[in-house]
Amino acid sequence: MHSVVEPIVNPIVKPEDATVRYSIETKGSTLTVRAFATGLLSTFAHSPTIAIPDFKGEVFLNPDALEKSSLRLEIDPASLIVTNDISEKDRQEINRRMHAEVLETDSFPEIVYECSRVSAGKIGEGQYSIALSGDLTLHGATHTQPVSARASLIGDLLRVTGEVSIRQSDYGIQPVSAAAGTITLKDDLKLSFDISARKQV
Repeated sequence: MHSVVEPIVNPIVKPEDATVRYSIETKGSTLTVRAFATGLLSTFAHSPTIAIPDFKGEVFLNPDALEKSSLRLEIDPASLIVTNDISEKDRQEINRRMHAEVLETDSFPEIVYECSRVSAGKIGEGQYSIALSGDLTLHGATHTQPVSARASLIGDLLRVTGEVSIRQSDYGIQPVSAAAGTITLKDDLKLSFDISARKQV
């Protein structure tokens, strides 16, 4: 009597099965915002650079089907601080106005960017050019915010870099003015990011 040898069948791996969770690491990542002064005295005014030290988030990455990837980034607006080389008095005043008058952090204690609409192209081994179309919730308002970036995968580390312009008025924020209106910050802000996220098992 001959034994029957069952054929070995390899399981079919669906694209969603390949999705990997990455946790964003504050250490090794940077988020900065640049505002730009305008007006009669803008030559003598500060164009503040603002660091964002407190944030967290996660990325669900599918390297075989990048369009199925998603991310969520949460920022604590109360952590934002001016980093320019200015007097401590000016720094404290700018920080106070930013939190109390611009971001109104007591009323809006969180900034969130969520994205599940991703398109990407491979530009090298482990290197990608990506376009995100996510929802940014800022100052109590939510709008679609497109973001272009570059991503790289090195071992267990995912790195995403780029910059994006954000219009304050879209989110109900009035640009700050000083010196009787002769100095004003422009409506557009520039957010630069260099984010590292580590693979979770």
